Amino acid sequence: MDTTKAEFKASYGLSSQLPERDRAEIVFSGRSNVGKSSLINKLCNRKSLARVSSTPGKTATINFYTVGGVYLVDLPGYGYAKVAQGERQRWDKLINSYFERGRRCALLVQLLDSRHAPSADDEMMLEYLAHHEVPFIAALTKADKLKKSQYAETAARFAEICAPYGCRGVVLTSADNGYGIPELRDVLDQFLAEG
Repeated sequence: MDTTKAEFKASYGLSSQLPERDRAEIVFSGRSNVGKSSLINKLCNRKSLARVSSTPGKTATINFYTVGGVYLVDLPGYGYAKVAQGERQRWDKLINSYFERGRRCALLVQLLDSRHAPSADDEMMLEYLAHHEVPFIAALTKADKLKKSQYAETAARFAEICAPYGCRGVVLTSADNGYGIPELRDVLDQFLAEG
């Protein structure tokens, strides 16, 4: 996957607007403010490919980016309490319809904050992925907030938590200092090669 040629394609607020399923898609999922946009930017070596906001719940659409012959797909963050009920239901419907329309999801990258145990919303998403047999790995974010002595233990703990849901690997990352980004790229390339 040639991340140097990453480009924003479009944002979609309705499932009927989603583009044709003409290539493999790597999907990024996680709760609001976990760092999806920042991770996509770091992965693609771009500062502002994906719009980053300090306000949780800002990504209210499904955003598509073309990276070579692949789509990177940024799903709306879940679990932000201050979003109106109607808006939350629209997000839920949008995310559900993405998976139910037979998209070519090569792999889903489930982002989890490395500093905290998965939230109830995270666990619900892990259950959803397991139920729908969506192939996924866990990318643990904000590694730069941990001590280096915590890295191995944190990764092992999350691997144990995620394994029952069918997780295919755990990568500890930091969009701030780039820790784990080469490993994450390697994992994505491996899944694309197998797909």
